[in-house]
Amino acid sequence: MFVSPLECGVPTSFYPDQDIANSFLQIEQELNLKLAELQFQDPVKYVYNPLLYAWDPHEKYVRTYCQSKKDVLFLGMNPGPFGMAQTGVPFGEVSHVRNWLCIEGEVSKPQSEHPKRPILGFECPNREVSGARFWGFFKSLCGRPEIFFQHCFVHNHCPLIFMNQSGKNLTPSDLPKQQRDKLLDICDEFLCQVIKTLGVKMVIGVGRFSEQRAKKALAAEGIEVEVKCIMHPSPRNPQANKGWNSVAMAQLQELGVLTLFSN
Repeated sequence: MFVSPLECGVPTSFYPDQDIANSFLQIEQELNLKLAELQFQDPVKYVYNPLLYAWDPHEKYVRTYCQSKKDVLFLGMNPGPFGMAQTGVPFGEVSHVRNWLCIEGEVSKPQSEHPKRPILGFECPNREVSGARFWGFFKSLCGRPEIFFQHCFVHNHCPLIFMNQSGKNLTPSDLPKQQRDKLLDICDEFLCQVIKTLGVKMVIGVGRFSEQRAKKALAAEGIEVEVKCIMHPSPRNPQANKGWNSVAMAQLQELGVLTLFSN
């Protein structure tokens, strides 16, 4: 059952209207149409798009937290198999999405599903470590989600998840060059639309890949927006496992944005 942001303590009058949310969602729907034209070959055997089968909670996330201009856009690479793949929310580890962001909704199935990577939506028992670290950090920093989203939003450069025959997760970097270039060029184009729609002043890539793509996309369009980076919270990153919170805190302090996360 959907727990409304109001029941969770997020005021419904937090943002003035739905115009920006509508524009953002329209951009994503147009992106979906472009991505549907792509064909992927070896090593890709399965492609999931949570902006299709998990549109319900994703739309609730956008309509709740993306109704105003944003100073900072935190940019991820693409969904994780136990995060946005299940909940439709970037870095969307189930418990933080449900209990802190107060987002829940109907999640169906991708067109073709790998038996080892089932989509269980909010019933997924697996913990997305990157998402738990990311949202857990900002929960401890902000207390309430509306404090974070007053100035910031979180978005992925690419909404697709790729797997090989065995079910191993493939990042966009793992794709053959021709397929990768087509995909990333499309995502770059729509990222620029998102940045212009939200009036973003700084993009903070969560990891180097996202930082580099944002720089490339913005330079190609002649958009002058500052692009910076924080360490990715992935458990595959040994440095993140030594204490990602303290590293992220120091990096945000250096970027001069910590004041955005206080009352």
